[in-house]
Amino acid sequence: MSEIDAATSGTAAASPSGSLWSAARQAIRGSESHDFTQGDIGRAIVLLAIPMVLEMSMESVFAVVDVFFVSRLGADAVATVGLTESMMAMIYTLAMGLGIGATAMVARRIGERDQDGAARAAMQAVWLGLLVAAALGVVGAVFAPELLRFMGAEESVIRTGTTFTRVMLGGNVSVLMLFLVNAIFRGAGDAAIAMRTLWFANLINMTLGPCLIFGLGPFPQMGVTGAAVATTTGRLLGALYALSRLLRPGARIHLAARHLRVDAGVMWRLVKLSASGTFQIFIGTASWVLLIRIVSSFGSQVIAGYTIAIRVIIFALLPSWGMSNAAATMVGQALGAGDSARAERAVWIAGKYNAVFLTTLGVVFVVFAPLIVRIFTTDPAVTASAVDALRVVAAGFPFYAYGMVITQSFNGAGDTWTPTWINLGCFWFWEVPLGWFLALRTGLQAHGVYLAIAIAYATLALVSVVLFKRGAWKLKTV
Repeated sequence: MSEIDAATSGTAAASPSGSLWSAARQAIRGSESHDFTQGDIGRAIVLLAIPMVLEMSMESVFAVVDVFFVSRLGADAVATVGLTESMMAMIYTLAMGLGIGATAMVARRIGERDQDGAARAAMQAVWLGLLVAAALGVVGAVFAPELLRFMGAEESVIRTGTTFTRVMLGGNVSVLMLFLVNAIFRGAGDAAIAMRTLWFANLINMTLGPCLIFGLGPFPQMGVTGAAVATTTGRLLGALYALSRLLRPGARIHLAARHLRVDAGVMWRLVKLSASGTFQIFIGTASWVLLIRIVSSFGSQVIAGYTIAIRVIIFALLPSWGMSNAAATMVGQALGAGDSARAERAVWIAGKYNAVFLTTLGVVFVVFAPLIVRIFTTDPAVTASAVDALRVVAAGFPFYAYGMVITQSFNGAGDTWTPTWINLGCFWFWEVPLGWFLALRTGLQAHGVYLAIAIAYATLALVSVVLFKRGAWKLKTV
């Protein structure tokens, strides 16, 4: 048996073409014709997970590329990017929340073999995204200086960065459309298209960015504003490419003229799913803000160490998010096909794969934490804080593996409120108070915050497993 089949109980023996390497190649090429409601579950998860992992990695490249080039322009330019990205975090949250609803609805219709229903859901997601983007774009473009001032920007930053912020916030439609259309493709099982969309968008950004920032060749020198124009252009062209794939006849989801009308019923169901999904993501984002506020009590060197460790951890977890998104798609399609047993098996197999990956990664972090941290800093105090954070948080990775997969699988089933309540309880009412108590009342200082993170994620995993086994998610309709 192949490695995939060995982890999958109750499936047929693998042929040479069913090997892990074969599945990886097929995942990169695309699997538009693959039926994820039938056949080997392990192979299906790999076909979905690999392009999803690469897609998420490419999304993180946008911010890195912008900072890399803009850092040559001075502190005010970098501050502009940082402050604007903080405001963009709300747009990312909305985009991901809308994406949760779109993925769940499209996956369910695809599982039901209702291509027309999947297309209707996709179009309503696009209309909803355009409405949200228009409202946010007007506010951002008109009030950019006031928003920068509200974020604490100095007057020199406001003079330098107002146009950058106007372009980024005013052009937020590129972000919403990119996230939404890719979420539609993930729900349909066409993850490779979403991956290629991000490759294309990043290529445009990396090529256009330095040209517009520094005025290379025939391009005007726009300074920090050029970074915003390049990023928005790259994302917008990526979104248009993805939309063009939805218009292609014969695709798994094909938008025709009859799908263009607004369907209030479908849109309202999408709004309800997306609202809870957005709140769910906001809970997680806000908890990190509250934790760093506690860490800030112990000085800038501790904050720097914590920031380095968390950035390394978040980047390292990208493959796990890809695995979790793959499980969500499998669950949605299997429930649509009326096969809840397959949906449940897919979650446990994805969790097992994720546990193997994260446990291995956790051991690497615990053993080699000093070497990893020295890539970013040589300051002894910063290094000590980062190593401590990396080791303590990584010790909980085996729990995170199942927690991430299961909570995302609830979303795939259309049960977006269950992970929302789990996040609320485990993060706001458990992790943050526990971090405060351990850090400030027991003498553990920042180490207490790191312990609280590991304990909270272990709690989240245990609660998720209990609720998942109860099976209420199998009865959700979307």
